[in-house]
Amino acid sequence: MAVTPRTGPLPGRPESYWMDSTGPTSYPPLAEDIEVDVAVVGGGIAGLSTAWEVARTGRTVAVLEADRIAAGVTGYTTAKLSALHTLVYEQLRGTRGAEAAHLYARSQQEAVDHVAAVCAEVGIDCHLERAPAYTYTVRPEDTDKLRAEAAAAREAGLPAEYTEVTGLPFDVAGAVRVEDQAQFHPRAYLLALAADLLAQGGVIHERTRVTGLREGSPCRVTAESGHTVTAKSVVVATHYPVFDRALLFARLSANRELVVAAPLAPGQDPGGMYITQEEGKRSVRTAPYGDDGGRLLIITGEGFTPGTGDAAAGFRALDAWMRERFDVGETAYRWAAQDNSVTDGVPMVGPFHPGARHTYVATGFGGWGMSGGVMAGTLLARLIQGEKSPWADLYDPRRLLTTVREVPALLGQQAEVAKHFVGDRLRSHVDSVDEIPAGSGAVVRVEGRRCAVHRDADGALHAVSARCTHMGCLVAFNEAETTWECPCHGSRFGTDGEVLQGPATRPLEPRELPGS
Repeated sequence: MAVTPRTGPLPGRPESYWMDSTGPTSYPPLAEDIEVDVAVVGGGIAGLSTAWEVARTGRTVAVLEADRIAAGVTGYTTAKLSALHTLVYEQLRGTRGAEAAHLYARSQQEAVDHVAAVCAEVGIDCHLERAPAYTYTVRPEDTDKLRAEAAAAREAGLPAEYTEVTGLPFDVAGAVRVEDQAQFHPRAYLLALAADLLAQGGVIHERTRVTGLREGSPCRVTAESGHTVTAKSVVVATHYPVFDRALLFARLSANRELVVAAPLAPGQDPGGMYITQEEGKRSVRTAPYGDDGGRLLIITGEGFTPGTGDAAAGFRALDAWMRERFDVGETAYRWAAQDNSVTDGVPMVGPFHPGARHTYVATGFGGWGMSGGVMAGTLLARLIQGEKSPWADLYDPRRLLTTVREVPALLGQQAEVAKHFVGDRLRSHVDSVDEIPAGSGAVVRVEGRRCAVHRDADGALHAVSARCTHMGCLVAFNEAETTWECPCHGSRFGTDGEVLQGPATRPLEPRELPGS
């Protein structure tokens, strides 16, 4: 079976607008053993928010980032700050009760408001804009769900209402509307937060991949270089935890979503943030663009499990959907965002495992990492201080009340992992490297071993092991992003085997091809 080559150029530049519109960072790698009060592993919004909040309490903090801060998941988000998370409140009310829904709403709305307060306090210009958020449907048969969600969100404390009127340039059957939400430039916000963290005495070490964690009093974190950080407390905020001390992997599922962005015609801004789970999910927002008051339309959707989807076809479908509905110019950017969801729908933020005393985790934000990451920062800072926030139990990773309700989702998720772990070994993706066209890649059995082989645009072959270094699942090639992806837990690798996204911490091993 030959690999189908791409059928033409994809829309837009392959870069995130947030990354393209901000400068690079150059914090030094960890070059010696150090000792701090708190070590934060991961330099995205959850990690940097936690570090900043902790530093405000007078504690010394070190942020350890495997690549560059605010350049992973946070640098490729759509950056909505909202407490309206599609249909979460009706679900929460049914599974965990009205009080849990109330605490969820309060914690997420306080996170939205907290970003505005921090911007005012620190003097951060990150294009923060207050705007309403909508969850909408175009199907009349689904309006009852949205009416129920509006009622549940209102009961939870949000100013939610059901409406059939939006600013979208097409008709909807119904929508939930919540006022006073926000959108912002996430990287501009976090780079300013990082600078203020340093002003408070914190340190940041980029290109410092953490590979070891010893819990105790104190804890010790070991980097790939061999240098260590000794700390009284450790926070693991690596999006997908790089350590699994409480079987968190069994409760998390990874999802990758595509993004396209194009300049919007003047006067066409829909005046809010919109999302629907229909049509492969569609998320809509705008951002300031250029110096003349222009707006950039940002559309997200076409989600898939890493290692399973056709990203090229997804980008084209998303771009076509945008153009059919909005008056836009030439597509300027395309990128992809990845997130993890928990089987019970609530992020896991708190003590790492039942026996944890000084280690904490933040993960499973389910596509709402902006408000979730900020919430995690304030919650974890209080826990480290010995205080307890009102919603600590709601997000506690050790929670047991929803275990029984999680079982069907958990079993289904693990069945999917098992299908890839076993089933992908029963076949090679192609029979010979000769079948791989330029610019593509495939898994090939070479001398009894499965190799992940990429042929670059010049025809040169690059081979690495096809086994993910996390738990041994076979990777698959994402042609649109030129990466190897693991369908089991979402690890992503470059064509040279370099780790681009965890939970894997080790690169794919290089392989020699016969005759090379």
